[in-house]
Amino acid sequence: QVQLVESGGGLVQPGGSLMLSCAASGSIFSINAMGWYRRPPGKERECVAVVRHTSTTYYTDSVKGRFTISKDNTKNMVYLQMNSLKPEDTAVYYCAAGSGIISSSMTNARHYDYWGQGTQVTVSS
Repeated sequence: QVQLVESGGGLVQPGGSLMLSCAASGSIFSINAMGWYRRPPGKERECVAVVRHTSTTYYTDSVKGRFTISKDNTKNMVYLQMNSLKPEDTAVYYCAAGSGIISSSMTNARHYDYWGQGTQVTVSS
C-alpha cells in the first residue's frame, strides 16, 4: 500500500505562483511513475503532468511552459511548480502514483493505483 498526501494549495491572483508537494509513504518501492491530476469545477478530471522513474516527463498542452513537475527520490516527494497561473487553472489537484505505468498510457487515470485526497487551487483576482 502507498499513501499520498498533497499540500501547497491555496488562493493566488492571476499571474502568481504556487508549488504543490506530494509526500509518499508505504510500499513506494513498486512505484514507477507519479503524476498530478486536476478536476476543475463542473468538469472531468484531467492529467496535468507525469514524471516516470526514468525522469521522463509529460505535460498537458495547457500548462506547458508554465508548470514543472519534479521529484526527489531520497525524500519520496514529487512537486508541481505552477507559474503564471490563470483562472482556468482553478481546480482540486490530486497526486497519483502507479506501479505499472508505461509510456503509452501515462495519462490514463485508471492505470494509477494510489491517489491523494486533493488540494484546492483557486486563481482569482
